[in-house]
Amino acid sequence: MVTVDEKLEPILQEVLRRNAGEHEFHQAIREVLESLGRVIAKHPRYLESSLIERLCEPERQIIFRVPWVDDHGRVQINRGFRVQFNSALGPYKGGIRFHPSVNVGIIKFLGFEQTFKNALTGMPIGGGKGGSDFNPRGRSDGEVMRFCQSFMTELHRHIGEHTDVPAGDIGVGGREIGYMFGQYKRLTNRYEAGVLTGKALFYGGSRARTEATGYGSTYFVQSMLATRQQEFEGRTAVVSGSGNVAIYTVEKVQSFGGKVVAVSDSSGYVVDESGIDLELLKEIKQVRRARISDYVHAKGEGRGAYFVDAEAGSIWDVACEVAMPSATQNELTGKDAKTLISNGVIAVGEGANMPCTPEAVRIFQQAGILFAPGKAANAGGVATSALEMQQNASRDSWTFEQTEARLATIMRNIHDTCAQTADEYGAPGDYVLGANIAGFVKVAQAMDALGII
Repeated sequence: MVTVDEKLEPILQEVLRRNAGEHEFHQAIREVLESLGRVIAKHPRYLESSLIERLCEPERQIIFRVPWVDDHGRVQINRGFRVQFNSALGPYKGGIRFHPSVNVGIIKFLGFEQTFKNALTGMPIGGGKGGSDFNPRGRSDGEVMRFCQSFMTELHRHIGEHTDVPAGDIGVGGREIGYMFGQYKRLTNRYEAGVLTGKALFYGGSRARTEATGYGSTYFVQSMLATRQQEFEGRTAVVSGSGNVAIYTVEKVQSFGGKVVAVSDSSGYVVDESGIDLELLKEIKQVRRARISDYVHAKGEGRGAYFVDAEAGSIWDVACEVAMPSATQNELTGKDAKTLISNGVIAVGEGANMPCTPEAVRIFQQAGILFAPGKAANAGGVATSALEMQQNASRDSWTFEQTEARLATIMRNIHDTCAQTADEYGAPGDYVLGANIAGFVKVAQAMDALGII
């Protein structure tokens, strides 16, 4: 079992004490600190200057009330969050999540992860995250608009293209970004396109942004497979989730010759033995905003597709060679990892943020399974957001092909950086350690240069 270096243990214990009950944040901190023993042995100044303690503490945490009026005239109250974690490399950058599970601990975990993920892209962006416990599911467009306007009425004080640049995340897509950008523009009397990313193409968005996270994680896994002279061609894959990340992971895996046989949402999962029909999946989830079970009804009973309720089983029971968890944190457990291994999995790529539990990660690594951690594998979304910022700053618009080519280069560079860092620190093939150390060192160097701030 991996443990934290004894010199780092007091730092971990202080984080646990000061952030009581924030389990996801504890998990994210522990996972990084477990990798840093080799770094402080080589660079003791990072320990002596309390740099690691500073890195574990957000620069700013903002919590605010979000009042709004529903379609029945009733006043509803939600809670909004923005955690501006680290700006050593550039303005805070990270998504906004609307989901009932959102709390300050989850936002801090996401902001901490985002700091290292953004560093790995090589782009000049710091780490942040935000959101609300508002649930857009089942709400009318009018209700979503009124919520987004109220949310942005407070948030606009804390963001800007040189300060903090939010994007979308779970529950926040093009509709929500549009409503928030409209309110920001109204409040500031400025058309500051670079203040939000994930915008629609007709008002400053970037081509390939919608596809970027799913495409990027697939590019990373493709590079990882190539280290063992393997590829997607002819392989069976399973992708959890059915939002943008999952949909465009399916699309890119299929373009590489793989066959995705299962996708999911919170209600359960669908298995299609002939391979997921991508256009039907897009129709069900992006156009109708329906449950994944509707895929089976739309395709027709008896045509090789079936639905399994979430209480009846896990998508990870489905046999595959490549697993791409792309839904939410801690969705793939140690038990699931053992099932996947017994069913012949050879590679796992995290498309979501921390979707595998620590036990699952250990089991995959001990079994010699190729494992791509989310802070590296799913960095394609934020990398393309940074490319959107670049286009906004230059009043330019790139083609899809230009943007995807930049994305592919960034993801392959991230893969190579993680692999080379793991080699340098004596752990060849350990992408978790490679990602953690490479991201940490880049942020630490900047923090060190800027003084005690």
